[in-house]
Amino acid sequence: MEFQQMKEQFLALLHDKTLISATISQPRLKSNEIKRVKLKPIELKGIYTIQIEYQYERILKHENIPLEAFPEHFDLVLEQFRQIHAQFTEQTIHIQLSKKNKVLWKSEQVQTNKKVDLAHNRKKQYLLDDTTIHPFLVRLGVQAENGTIKKQKYDKFKQINRFVEFIDDALDYLPKNRQIRILDFGSGKSYLTFALYHYLKIIKKLDIHVTGLDLKKEVIEECNGIAQDLGYEDLQFLVGDIQDFNDETAVDMVVTLHACDVATDMALARAVKWGASVILSVPCCQHELNRQLQSPALEIMTQHGLIRERFAALATDSIRAQLLSLVGYEAQLLEFIDMENTPKNILIRAYYTGKKPAAEERAKYDSFIQFLNAKPFLQKELENLL
Repeated sequence: MEFQQMKEQFLALLHDKTLISATISQPRLKSNEIKRVKLKPIELKGIYTIQIEYQYERILKHENIPLEAFPEHFDLVLEQFRQIHAQFTEQTIHIQLSKKNKVLWKSEQVQTNKKVDLAHNRKKQYLLDDTTIHPFLVRLGVQAENGTIKKQKYDKFKQINRFVEFIDDALDYLPKNRQIRILDFGSGKSYLTFALYHYLKIIKKLDIHVTGLDLKKEVIEECNGIAQDLGYEDLQFLVGDIQDFNDETAVDMVVTLHACDVATDMALARAVKWGASVILSVPCCQHELNRQLQSPALEIMTQHGLIRERFAALATDSIRAQLLSLVGYEAQLLEFIDMENTPKNILIRAYYTGKKPAAEERAKYDSFIQFLNAKPFLQKELENLL
């Protein structure tokens, strides 16, 4: 089959509106920033639309394209990838392209019960479903006693489930033959700490011990009371500061949510030194780099306080992810649902692999830091490991 014929045939199938999903992979160049592209049909304002999900190494981006405008985008994607696997209602298609765009097309008729679902806001299948009574959610005021999610708490319910999804994704990185030690720095009111414990201990039946740490004595007392009432024997809350906490010598998972400024870096550094297999961190208030920025090339941005703040925040989290990568973690920056309607909703997810990156990654980091004329706190903390 010729390349042009392949495109026309695939687009014709799309116009039949029987696509369920498609994955486009195998980048033509190793340097390609986009690692994979996924397609799925949705309906927006009555218009049949193809949602394109671009999967980068550490982030996901989405774009919604009306079917009539999709061919142009399809051409751009085919310039970068060599493989397509698509599932339609009555067949699966596998397309392999050579370097010179020779086409191998395989089609297999299938009997499937799957139907095209164009609902953009389809009902979410939550790990903590909204039809089951979860005692901790009732006690925390998210669920009514009959199990109904309170209307004013539905955003919090979605946030909790999003966090539980991250916990579920991390299961393969946690030990299987001993108790799992988990530490939550800055646990606050502890919605997510209770969710973590409930999901891993009650639902997954894992042997875990969770410690929540916060500076507010009243909050800690209240959380300990709730944990005791729920019978959560392996969940404790302590009054303490990240910098002064020395009760542990090894931890398997470290969680830090909205720790301000370098408190996040302290937690990340502690996690690395403890050899934590999993790190989940939602930073807040990144002021340190903002104060250090002395880059003339950036003055067109940094002369504006709002832009300077946002740039510093994004740069700080990028630096954190890169430093974690340099000490043996697979680090990603992901979007996290934030209930306070704040832009501070980036989650740093890092899994320890022990794999050190190529020397060019350190060079890339050094070049960026020199450009900013800065020396981040986390770099100082991890200096002997870099």
